[in-house]
Amino acid sequence: MVMDLFHFRAPPLAELAQAISSDHVICLANERTLAELERVTGYPQFRLDDADRNNLVQRYRAHLTIVPVAPGDADLPPLPKCRDPDDQMFLELAQYAKADLLISRDNLVLKLARARQRPCPFAILPPDAALTHLFSNNGSGNAPTEN
Repeated sequence: MVMDLFHFRAPPLAELAQAISSDHVICLANERTLAELERVTGYPQFRLDDADRNNLVQRYRAHLTIVPVAPGDADLPPLPKCRDPDDQMFLELAQYAKADLLISRDNLVLKLARARQRPCPFAILPPDAALTHLFSNNGSGNAPTEN
């Protein structure tokens, strides 16, 4: 999501990008999710040199609320397990930060929205549904955006 928003500036996400720029949507991150973004920006297919990678991360950071990493003994209910272990940190961030929703385009993450045994305490929605959800619920929210 972050790459789609801040690198590709994907036209279908223009409304979400505007909501982030105008602070109607608050992005959440922590040290782990930022480290994942920095790792992902180094993938060869993105063709970003160090300056471009730094610029992308700084533009994203300008819209972030940084949340501390949850302590290991946090008294939180168990979350569903994502089949991709790299995505679990986004669920944990959303839970610990008491986010309204997790916005994702990842099918494995979106599938967890239907988890019955361990339901998430937040919505998991693709961008188009997230905008409808956000703007029909007082026009603001806080949401981690999955890399």
